[in-house]
Amino acid sequence: MEKLDATPQPQDLESAAPQNANSNVGGPTDGGRDAWMTIAGCFMVQFCTIGYSNAFGVYQDIYTREFLSNKSPSDISWIGSFQYFMQYAPGIFVGLAFDAGYFRHMMALGSFLEVFSIFMLSLVRKGQYYQVFLAQAIGIGLGQALLFIPSLTVISQHFKKRRSFATGVAVTGASVGGIVWPILLNQLDQKATFGNANRAAGAVAGVLLLCANMLMKPLPVERKAMTNVYIGVKSVFQDIAYMVSIGAACLASLGLFFPYFYLQLYAVSQGVAPRLAFYTLAILNAGSILGRLVPNFFADRLGPYNMIIPCLFLTAMLLFVVLGVHSFAGIVLFGFFYGCTSGSYISLIPSIIGQLSRHSGQPGLRMGFAFTSVGFWILIGTPIEGALLHPPGSNGPLAWSPCIIFSAIAVACGALGMVISRIIFVGRGRNGGLGQLI
Repeated sequence: MEKLDATPQPQDLESAAPQNANSNVGGPTDGGRDAWMTIAGCFMVQFCTIGYSNAFGVYQDIYTREFLSNKSPSDISWIGSFQYFMQYAPGIFVGLAFDAGYFRHMMALGSFLEVFSIFMLSLVRKGQYYQVFLAQAIGIGLGQALLFIPSLTVISQHFKKRRSFATGVAVTGASVGGIVWPILLNQLDQKATFGNANRAAGAVAGVLLLCANMLMKPLPVERKAMTNVYIGVKSVFQDIAYMVSIGAACLASLGLFFPYFYLQLYAVSQGVAPRLAFYTLAILNAGSILGRLVPNFFADRLGPYNMIIPCLFLTAMLLFVVLGVHSFAGIVLFGFFYGCTSGSYISLIPSIIGQLSRHSGQPGLRMGFAFTSVGFWILIGTPIEGALLHPPGSNGPLAWSPCIIFSAIAVACGALGMVISRIIFVGRGRNGGLGQLI
C-alpha cells in the first residue's frame, strides 16, 4: 500500500486559502474592450513611473556635473536608488490593499503624490541635497509605489492565457517613457532651466495619469482578503520555488540598473559630447521596447522561465562586454542590446510571479511581497556601484571596471538562481502538465 504523506505542500496551503477572498466577478476574459482599455491605462502608468525613473541617468549627469556638484556620484545615486526603493518597498501593503479592493483609491492618491512631487522638484535650490532627496526620492517614489504595483496586478484580472503578452504590452510604456523623458528633460534643461524642465515633466505626467485613471477598469472583488493574511503569508514562505525566484530577482536587481543610472555619464567620460551622450539612455530604452514585447509573446507559448533565464545570462554577458566599449557607436550598440535583454527580464518578472501564484487567492500579496523584497536590493545596488566608481577620498578619474564587474556578477548570480527555481518548480510537479514549457 502506498504510504500517504500528511505533510502539507505549499500548493496545498495556497489552495486552502478561500478562493473567493479575491475572486473577481466573471474572471479573466483574455480580451475585450475593458481589458484593452486597462492595458492602455497601464501603459500610461508605466510611462510615468518606471519610464520616468529610467531617465534618472539624466538627473545623475546633471547633478554630478552642475546642480549637486558638491556631492559624490555615490551620494547622488542614493536619490535614484531610494526613488526605486520607495516604488517597491511598500509593495506588500499595496498588494494587500489591492486584494481588499482599494485599487481606485491607490491610483488617485498615487497620481496626486507623483505630480505634486515633480512640481516640488522644480522649486528646489541648487546645491540643496536634502530638498532634492525629499521631493524626488521620497515624494515621487511613494507616489509611484501606489501606481506601479496595482497597475501590474490588475492585468491578471483580465488576462490568463495571454497574460505574459498583455503584461509586455503594458510595460512597454516604461520603455517609451525611457525614450521620451531623457530627451524632454535634457532639451529643456539646456534650452530653459532645471525648474522649467521639471514643471513641463509634471504637466505631462498629470495629463497622462488622469487619462490612465479613467481608462483602467478593475473588476469587483470581495473585501475578505485581509482576514486571510496569515494563511497567505505562510504559504509564501513555504513555497520554495517562489522564495528562490525572489532571491534570484534580488541578486539580479543589485546590478541590473547600473546602465540606467550611469550610461550617460559613462559616455561623457569616454569623450562623447554631452549633446550626443544623452541619446544613449533613449536608445537603451528603445531597445527595451523590443525586449518587453518579443520574449513576452513567446513566454505564453514556451513559458516565462524558459525566456527569462537566457535573457538574464545575456544581460550579464553584455555587462562584461561594455568593459571594452569606448566609442559612441559601441555605446549605442551596447545600449540597444542591453535594453532588449534587461527589458525582457523586467517585463517577465510579473509573469513568473503569476506562474508561481497559480493556486493563490491573493495575487496582490505575492506581487507586493516580491517587489518589497527586490526594493531593498535596488536601494543598495547603485550606491555600491557609485562607491566603486569613485572611492571615498579618491580624486582621480572614475574607476569604471570594478562597478561594471560587480554588476555583471550580480546579474549572473540572479540567472543561476532562476535556473534553481525552475528545477524546484518542475520537480514538485507544479507546472500543471506543461512538461518543460514553463
